[in-house]
Amino acid sequence: MAQVSKTCGCKPARVRISPLPHMNLSKVLKEINSLKNTDKAKNFSRFFKTEKGQYGEGDQFLGIMTQPLAKIINKYYQDLTFLDIQKLLNSPFHEHRTVAVSTLKNQFSKADCRKQPQIYEFYLKNTKFINNWDLVDISAPDIVGAYNYEQNNYADLYKLSQSTSIWERRISIVSTSFLIKKDIFLPTLEISKILINDQQDLIHKAMGWMLREVGKKDQPVLIKFLDQNCLKLPRTALRYAIEKFPDSLRLHYLKLK
Repeated sequence: MAQVSKTCGCKPARVRISPLPHMNLSKVLKEINSLKNTDKAKNFSRFFKTEKGQYGEGDQFLGIMTQPLAKIINKYYQDLTFLDIQKLLNSPFHEHRTVAVSTLKNQFSKADCRKQPQIYEFYLKNTKFINNWDLVDISAPDIVGAYNYEQNNYADLYKLSQSTSIWERRISIVSTSFLIKKDIFLPTLEISKILINDQQDLIHKAMGWMLREVGKKDQPVLIKFLDQNCLKLPRTALRYAIEKFPDSLRLHYLKLK
């Protein structure tokens, strides 16, 4: 699925995972696990819907808040290898996977044109472990969105939008936030049309969120999209999309549903 870089003369190497983990992984795990909080872990499990039949079924938490986790990520992300990151992704603990995807995002932002395609390929090969909405949202725009922007080729986004995996579908739409910041709106609009009949509320929210971001950059573009697609949009997606509209315009679209 990964594409070959067209933005420089480098020939990207294939991803090779070293047979031995980097010694820093044990330090990372020790620091993460030392912050475990059982009470917060229970709250996180409820918040991220981990009961049977819910979207986060089976996910486990250590109960670590964002800020102390971010300090660990910033301390070690440059030193972790693909094997280290793979081990973190394979962990049943949400915080380990958070460190993994955040590390990939940070490494991608610093990588040259040889390394970026490797990170991108590695990320797409591991989407089954990027399996909750926050893991997608903190990583997809700055890896998948950024890489597709650099290639000026959005085929992977459209392919992901038609996946049977809710997380790959969320990756497809949330990644377009990077494009929206560059005033590129068409992928968001086209992927929203692909997802318009999706049955998952997490997709409705993500779609509406991205449409709202389009509207903040260019309201006429969003209005044109809504005039053509409002009746088909899930109500949650519509509410998110029109959240920043003036009251009269917002009520106009709500009355149409």
